[in-house]
Amino acid sequence: MSEHTPILYIVVPCYNEQEALPGSHERLHELLSTMKSQSLVSQESRLLYVDDGSRDDTWSIIECLAAGGNDVAAVKLACNSGHQNALVAGLAAAVEHCDITVSIDADLQDDINVIPSMVEHYKQGCDIVFGVRRERKTDSWFKRTSAGMFYRLMNRLGVDTINNHADYRLMSRRAVLALLDYRERNLFIRGIVTKLGYKSACVYYDRSARLAGESKYPLRKMLNFAVDGITSFSVKPVRMVFMVGVLFLLVALIMLIYVLTAYFMGRAVSGWPSLILSVWLVGAFVLIGLGIIGEYVGKIYTEVKNRPRYNVDTTIGLDQ
Repeated sequence: MSEHTPILYIVVPCYNEQEALPGSHERLHELLSTMKSQSLVSQESRLLYVDDGSRDDTWSIIECLAAGGNDVAAVKLACNSGHQNALVAGLAAAVEHCDITVSIDADLQDDINVIPSMVEHYKQGCDIVFGVRRERKTDSWFKRTSAGMFYRLMNRLGVDTINNHADYRLMSRRAVLALLDYRERNLFIRGIVTKLGYKSACVYYDRSARLAGESKYPLRKMLNFAVDGITSFSVKPVRMVFMVGVLFLLVALIMLIYVLTAYFMGRAVSGWPSLILSVWLVGAFVLIGLGIIGEYVGKIYTEVKNRPRYNVDTTIGLDQ
């Protein structure tokens, strides 16, 4: 349990958020000021914005926000490194300056009003507090359905995830340091955090619509994210390919027995259509299997190169 008023850094990854950022900052700043006035968090608490190589005026807005007060810090990445890497960059920058961090997306679809409850859970001894949506009414039918299928698939594959939890969470300093010890380049943070083992809790909220702008997670990015999540934490897809291979071997043996029986009984006929169908079917499964195995080989290739996850261009308000 914390014996002093904790220093809180709210880490906000931003990518092309010029429309949403001013309104989001106003709400976050008001909440942080209220928490400070109530002595829930230290006066040294800050908002930390991470510009993930935005191509619009996001960084210029962040610079203006930082110039307007001492409760704003910022990190600008040299290029777009992806949401998960931007989040890690923010946590790595914040961890030496604070006791706890709260990560939240710049669109503020996640309810910021549960942050005080997160801090209370921390004071009661929790190192990690997950923000979990009660329901997904604001999402489209497709997104609700695909998200449900994704979480069920992850659980079936042995990946420990929390349904309807994204990257809205509180983490203590030691939890962040433990997370930073995970060096893989193919990041799926929500899967890693559940494996840290520290005491955790959940707070529940209703998700809102975006304040402004449009989603930075189109279908292509969501699919890539899902593939990264599955292949980063489970080898079951590879095992499934092996089992499909065994199944096809059994089918081939049965077909061999059938063909030999038909031949010796004089009932053998030309089977050109079935032959072509079999070739295409088996070929499709072979290609699928190679694709799954290739996904893992590609991830191994990325990991062994050991390239940096991101490069920091500029920081504001984070001098030691």
